[in-house]
Amino acid sequence: MSYAGKQVRVGVDIGGTFTDVAMEIGTELHSTKVLTNYTAPEQAILDGLQRVAKQAGIETGDIDLVIHGTTLATNALIERRGAKTAFLTTKGFRDVIEMRTENRFEQYDLNIVLPAPLIARDSRYVAAGRIGASGRELAPLDEAAVARFARDVAAKGYESIAVGFVHSYVNPAHEERAREIITEHAPDLSVSISSEVSPQMREFERFNTVCANAFVKPLIASYLNRLVVRLAEIGADCPVYMIHSGGGLISVDTAANFPVRLLESGPAGGAIYAADVAARHGLRQILSYDMGGTTAKICLVEDFTPKTARTFEVARTYRFKKGSGMPISIPVIEMVEIGAGGGSLAHVDGMRQIRVGPESAGSEPGPACYGRGGDKPAVTDADLVLGKLDPDNFAGGDIKLTTQSSVDALLAQVGQKLGMNAEKAAVGVVEVVDESMAAAARVHAVENGKELGDFTMIAYGGAAPLHANRLCEKLGINALLIPPGAGVGSAIGFLRAPFGYEAVRGAYMKLSQYNAEWVNEVLGGLEAESVRVARDGAGDVPLEIERKAYMRYVGQGWEIPVVLPNDRLGADGASKLRSLFEAEYIRLFGNPLEGLDVEVMNWSVKAASRVAAVTRVDPVAKAGTAPVKQTRQIFDAKEVGFLAASVINRSDMSPGIAVNGPAAIVERETTTIVTAAYEAILQSDGCLLIQKKGAMA
Repeated sequence: MSYAGKQVRVGVDIGGTFTDVAMEIGTELHSTKVLTNYTAPEQAILDGLQRVAKQAGIETGDIDLVIHGTTLATNALIERRGAKTAFLTTKGFRDVIEMRTENRFEQYDLNIVLPAPLIARDSRYVAAGRIGASGRELAPLDEAAVARFARDVAAKGYESIAVGFVHSYVNPAHEERAREIITEHAPDLSVSISSEVSPQMREFERFNTVCANAFVKPLIASYLNRLVVRLAEIGADCPVYMIHSGGGLISVDTAANFPVRLLESGPAGGAIYAADVAARHGLRQILSYDMGGTTAKICLVEDFTPKTARTFEVARTYRFKKGSGMPISIPVIEMVEIGAGGGSLAHVDGMRQIRVGPESAGSEPGPACYGRGGDKPAVTDADLVLGKLDPDNFAGGDIKLTTQSSVDALLAQVGQKLGMNAEKAAVGVVEVVDESMAAAARVHAVENGKELGDFTMIAYGGAAPLHANRLCEKLGINALLIPPGAGVGSAIGFLRAPFGYEAVRGAYMKLSQYNAEWVNEVLGGLEAESVRVARDGAGDVPLEIERKAYMRYVGQGWEIPVVLPNDRLGADGASKLRSLFEAEYIRLFGNPLEGLDVEVMNWSVKAASRVAAVTRVDPVAKAGTAPVKQTRQIFDAKEVGFLAASVINRSDMSPGIAVNGPAAIVERETTTIVTAAYEAILQSDGCLLIQKKGAMA
């Protein structure tokens, strides 16, 4: 199906407001944004594919590969909009997901409110039976209780079941038998078991993860099935792969069974895109900033690799504090996410303070300026009133914006309540959302022991270039890159992702009790699993293997990841593991601890195809200034007023040409705002480098 001898690859990212489509034919890139269709999300993909195919002058039948990521699962969890789900657990552990870890994420808040559990107590059931920490059965599973549970939940109209028993990560026999019984008595129910979804220690995180998987599984499975069928109907009868939260590609079947792996799929693509840009420019410390219509995501990228973790949190509720969200224990590209996108709604709270998000106008009805029935002000409305957007050329002119609707909404919801005119209300909304993102970035940096002043920001997503320069001012970041295609950055990132999968298992071992045969058996099983899933998409492409052990000193609360050699561990494995652990411990904390045994809590093996090497880009010096043919009044927060800003088409710029701020550099999918204290220069690869005036050659 290749077109003119070149492979046609398409990345598709469904967001809360827009669906982004990026088509790559060799080095040629075509892209578009389409409003997300909540009733039938696949329709926006079909519309976008047909639009970019028309741009490229090809037929949809010429498409060789579709790579898809989506925030549908994430948004379903945040909005608690999923299947009617029941949870079956070990007797005595019914309230684990409500008790959480009993840690206070804000120590001095006497009125702290913990996030509500995903599954309410009246939907949580128990069955007797017990597996010990060693994996030995201590008490048989009460199969009669499981059968009663299956009949009961089927009669009550439940759609999905999560099963999480104590220590099932060591021995999954009870969970597997429970699934057999449930399927026998209620064959129409979707069943997820924790020993397959997240076979790791720590009951709260594991139980919560399997509940999240079950909660979104029917929704995602139905959607993916419809997508594949409808793609074939328009002629795009090609392989479809999903990008998972760890940044690798997996088959649609794997994604349908483990949709919790898709929770950060869209943002993962953006982080991969940022890492690719960083590698081309030789930037080893990057803060990637992705702002779409519903959320904003921030990720640290060091040495051209996004920071990863085994757990993350969805929907943090308390000032971005770790522990205030919904924990998910799967491999993930680590980032902080807040409900602050272009469609995030503004209101005035009981303390007469402006608040923005997490509620979003989405695409239906959208911000007030869309003219689709929305009457509440969104960030996009505030940006429009402040001159950052052109009402006649939003989304390439496909969506006409109505400024008066934005003015009316801002006055009704913010201005009249606080005695402000529409412009001042818009300033308040934008500054609140920018400061919220800056605060989230600061917290994320502190949690990782980093100083953001040493980083370069890479911004992408439809709304990020509008806000990135102001965010840099707040964070003290001196350099900002806006890559080509930034408006659909995550979709482009999908095209840079490898086929890959990381298998994780909780298997406890003290180094003083090291058993080489057991260790190699654990790692061998994980490698076989990761290779099997990766091969489902990669075929015969060579795979690179990375093995890790998550280790700590006995008595410590949390472990650190330690990369292991790929060869079999022999009788001297204990000393090798300790040496590797202490080297990593010294790198992180300065000194080892003497006289303490070391223990391994979890093991992981990742199999991934090799990523193509990038071509380095040399910095381009300033060679002239773009002529100003058009201006408009744009509000500059640092100057506290509207300034006459240059309006430049990005397509009219050539490498070395500079644009002095204040300015708006426009393109089809987004607009880059350059503030008064900065200037931008186009680089040879099409990136905009934005720095303080006087900092460029």
